[in-house]
Amino acid sequence: MPTALVTGCAGFIGSHLSERLLADGYRVIGLDNFDPFYDRSLKRTNLTGSLSNTNFVFHELDLRAGPVALAAVLGSETVDVVVHLAAKAGVGPSVQEPASYLEANVLGTVHLLEWMRLTGVKNLFFASSSSVYGNTTELPFREDMNLLSTCISPYAASKLSAEQFTFTYHHLYQLNVLNARFFTVYGPRQRPDLAIHKFTRLLLSGQPIPMYGDGSTARDYTFVADTVDGIARGVAYLLTHPGTYEIINLGNSSPIKLHDLIVAVGEAVGVVPMLDLRPMQAGDVETTYADSSKARQLLGYAPQTTLPEGLRQFVQWLQETDGALSSIPMSSAQAV
Repeated sequence: MPTALVTGCAGFIGSHLSERLLADGYRVIGLDNFDPFYDRSLKRTNLTGSLSNTNFVFHELDLRAGPVALAAVLGSETVDVVVHLAAKAGVGPSVQEPASYLEANVLGTVHLLEWMRLTGVKNLFFASSSSVYGNTTELPFREDMNLLSTCISPYAASKLSAEQFTFTYHHLYQLNVLNARFFTVYGPRQRPDLAIHKFTRLLLSGQPIPMYGDGSTARDYTFVADTVDGIARGVAYLLTHPGTYEIINLGNSSPIKLHDLIVAVGEAVGVVPMLDLRPMQAGDVETTYADSSKARQLLGYAPQTTLPEGLRQFVQWLQETDGALSSIPMSSAQAV
């Protein structure tokens, strides 16, 4: 039974991935620091399914503590593959606190890489972001694009910097690496600060939806089960392809304009949205659009979930969980 170390296991994507890997026959060691970006109780609830499985082990740890601290927590555990999802999230907040994103997303990643180097763990799946493409005008986004001057937020810069470190460790220490750039993942357990979650809660409570800009910005919304399927395929690929270093897009390859998304969320909720028009937010990008042909070729990645079906599942989950709210101000919602 292979063992996967999943960092950020209590988060939105991490909790779904842990359950998927357990179902696929992996033993999973989960790490999370319960960052106060949103309520700890929501993350504990995310872990419920995994904690009921005897093949799941959880440790609370902040990767900023360093490789020695990580080694002390994990002891003599044998790890076959690492899925590094842990990160300080959010484009908007990164504009206000850039240094904290450097510490968590870059230094935290280097600490993990150092632990891998020192312990001989060879396989890494790293969660990057479509934010690294910035306002690149050529569409769709391809993995071989020049990203020298594209990052327009500290969050994006931190993710691209971490990608660079994964290459350095691949080159110097022969780590096998898949860097996956995620494209606006949504679905049950989505972070409360993200647009679809925020819009749904506002509609359910009879409030207007803030629309930043003229509604023409577009995102490549990707359902969480499709993203998790791509990760699971990537993990299997790493375990069977030594010497790997690849960058892949995991997106739906079908951008949806902000105004159209608001209409679609309204249809899923059964409410006609009222709009609160606002200016564009700092650090936000115009469009994200994944060319996922490389992931399809390498991994057999093929998203299955349409936007209406994904929104239906999200709204159902939110209603079943009573629309649990977080401490994040509604004004800080981000689409990326």
